[in-house]
Amino acid sequence: MKKVSVGVDIGGTNTAIGVVDELGHVLTKDSIATPNHGDINLYIDELAASINNLISNAKLLNEDLEILGVGIGAPNGNYYKGTIEYAPNLSFKGIVSLVDMLKSRFNGIKAVALTNDANAAAIGEMMYGGAKDMKNFAMYTLGTGVGSGLVVNGDLVYGNDGFAGECGHTTLIPGGRLCGCGAEGHLEAYCSAPGMKRTAFELLVKYNATDSLLADKSFNELNSKMIYEAAIKGDKIAKEVFDITGQYLGQGLADTVHHISPEAIFLFGGPLAAGDLILEPTRKSFEAHLLPIFKDKIQILPSKLNAGDAAIVGASALVLKELEK
Repeated sequence: MKKVSVGVDIGGTNTAIGVVDELGHVLTKDSIATPNHGDINLYIDELAASINNLISNAKLLNEDLEILGVGIGAPNGNYYKGTIEYAPNLSFKGIVSLVDMLKSRFNGIKAVALTNDANAAAIGEMMYGGAKDMKNFAMYTLGTGVGSGLVVNGDLVYGNDGFAGECGHTTLIPGGRLCGCGAEGHLEAYCSAPGMKRTAFELLVKYNATDSLLADKSFNELNSKMIYEAAIKGDKIAKEVFDITGQYLGQGLADTVHHISPEAIFLFGGPLAAGDLILEPTRKSFEAHLLPIFKDKIQILPSKLNAGDAAIVGASALVLKELEK
């Protein structure tokens, strides 16, 4: 009998869902809109219907399937309580008992588990990616925000209340840029994709760089992909954006090393498509900020998860970890 898990990745705009086997292969997948209407019961009904439809499709491919459970990655997901709590980018306000609500739609399923999206990515890296043989590592996800998952002695670190590992909200520059969380100077405000855009506009103003390939872009129009495309064409502003972002990111990663002494730090997300443009300045800054006892010991590596399926696969791996207990 083929054993599979369902992985669910709840994003601010879309929810991705997939049926994943024990080797991390996605058998079938779909997505639904993450609604802005704020009606959690309606959304759970839509999510459950999509999961049931995918399971039916998977059974058409292989009738002999055992569904082990459902794993969910979501912003502000609390592993201990199975709740999403005050997620800023979702329309569901306050504390949402997501696991209990899904369990009521799937009586008899072995496991339903929830964690935040970066933790799910870390579990996926540990089960199916570059961290398979590692007991101590960190996972950073770079995108709209900066998320992180920390693994120590083979276990994901959840802390006292289920929310440990928010490395993107360490203070990088006291009194610096306003972060999306409302505080100032956090790593996320500088090293996320929107942070890179803010850096680009600061540099355009600083140098009065009217000849830059980025100069004619509006603030709402510009994104990290455009910065990358300009950088590979030799644009000085775009290249400096990557240098500055790498300097800040390396500093943040060094702080993580001082906290948990990992074997490696994995990076995942859109900005990583830039390759050495982001990795080289990150590694240089990283080594410069490390204590001597850590220098030249810790690898910074791009994630080995398939970018298109990583969120689904990571969420599904949460089920396997849950069943190991």
